[in-house]
Amino acid sequence: MSSGTEQFQAQINGLAATKEELIPLAFSGFAHFTAMQVRNRKVKGLDLHLARLQAASAAFYGRALSDEVLKSYIKTAINAGPEDQSLMVTVFSRHGEFTAQSMDVEPAVLVRTALPSDGPQGPLRLSAVTHERPLANIKHVGEAGKTFYLHEAIRQGFDDAVFVDRQGRLSEATIWNIVFWDGETVIWPIAEMLTGTMMGIVRRQLERLGVPQRHEEITIARLSEIKGAAVMNSWTPAIPVKAIVSTLIPEAKSFINLLHKAYEAEPAYSL
Repeated sequence: MSSGTEQFQAQINGLAATKEELIPLAFSGFAHFTAMQVRNRKVKGLDLHLARLQAASAAFYGRALSDEVLKSYIKTAINAGPEDQSLMVTVFSRHGEFTAQSMDVEPAVLVRTALPSDGPQGPLRLSAVTHERPLANIKHVGEAGKTFYLHEAIRQGFDDAVFVDRQGRLSEATIWNIVFWDGETVIWPIAEMLTGTMMGIVRRQLERLGVPQRHEEITIARLSEIKGAAVMNSWTPAIPVKAIVSTLIPEAKSFINLLHKAYEAEPAYSL
């Protein structure tokens, strides 16, 4: 299925999805996915996306499709749309959820495309909520909490929310990883979280560039020590965070520019 402009695609296992195939998926919660931005029909961090899908499929279904099969489905969708687009790969079981039949089966793949996105401009003000995502290391569907806490944050006058675990550590934001700066070193929080593909790209390119990085437990009380903060996801490597709850955080343009520089250093691949 696609829009009249052929910019939006929905394909299952490389073929145009029918209404009959899509209807059962409308409320299916037992699936995982990865999201990426396509530019000039190329993708950055493809190896990270494939590794994510492989690991999550093994955990959910006991089986994983090969990289070659996944790449063929992604390539088909990319070639069916414009040069620049957003693309989401969702892996699911045709047996659905709440059933033992979805165990140890070969999963199917839904690929959806839409207009490209670079995310909001920022800087953002974040509320803080005590929340731990279930199966935090897997990017899975059906997480109502992320949207619920986004709405709550907006009602309170914030732009979004960051999650705090039961030990008081900041972990991740609703649909973002969060990263900090002490003026010299990039600081990644220690907590249970999803390791984002953008996070993986930025970390390895910062290492290549010789930029110091470390992992630390970051609490609300420690935010007064922070010299900069940003959120990142598949849209963008860095949107500045100017406040978390009542603590103001310097925008640190050099830090934001550094994260963008790291992303720009990542090569893009054609499938």
